[in-house]
Amino acid sequence: MACFVPFNDRNLDISFFVFRPTVVLEDDLVKALKHFSLCTETLGCVHSAVFRSIHGNMIIWYGAWIKRSSENKELLNAALISMLADVSSMAILIDHSFFDAYGGESRDGSPAAKFFPGDTISMHSGTITADTMNQTDFSYACLAIFKSRFVKLEGASAGVCLKCRSRPRVVTLLVWKSLHSCYSWILNSDYRNTFLPYLDGFSVDVKYDIFRVVFVSSDNVLNFQYYPPHQMLENVVESKGN
Repeated sequence: MACFVPFNDRNLDISFFVFRPTVVLEDDLVKALKHFSLCTETLGCVHSAVFRSIHGNMIIWYGAWIKRSSENKELLNAALISMLADVSSMAILIDHSFFDAYGGESRDGSPAAKFFPGDTISMHSGTITADTMNQTDFSYACLAIFKSRFVKLEGASAGVCLKCRSRPRVVTLLVWKSLHSCYSWILNSDYRNTFLPYLDGFSVDVKYDIFRVVFVSSDNVLNFQYYPPHQMLENVVESKGN
């Protein structure tokens, strides 16, 4: 079974829900989020996945949705929050946002970052902390960093840049061939000399974490990013009918 994050926002809306577990057995929370994934399909979720932090206590639910208007996104977000009532006893929802994908690279030439259960994913977020900073300039500075570094990331199979719709934040998601490859890059990268020069003039809070993919909802949607929106909807309806 596989999942993907597209390199552009033409066909799909992207959302992330970030949880901090409050239970000892995180497997119970993962099971609850699997059930949540099934429920979201009735709202137009094409596919979803769950990432578990390897070192910290954080779990992320990822969903890809059939494209909709901004107003409908707000209604969808409200519906999703209400559907998470069963999860509230097991975790604190610390963040939830819709994102636009605006750039990416892959080793196999596909226009999406594909991943499977058991894969290693790293996520790096940068948030502008001063109101005077230009979000567009910041977004493309982050894309320049990604483009210049990806070719040198021998252990990375794909990566995508996403910008948050509700705040001045950019997230880079990288899919790694192995956990060892990810660690090697983190330990050997010179963050101060290779990244900070691109962000000169920006006041930014930078964070990162490493995750294991513990669940994906479907392996029947990998080609949906190639279809126009109306054809995507037809495929979703047809796949549910089967």
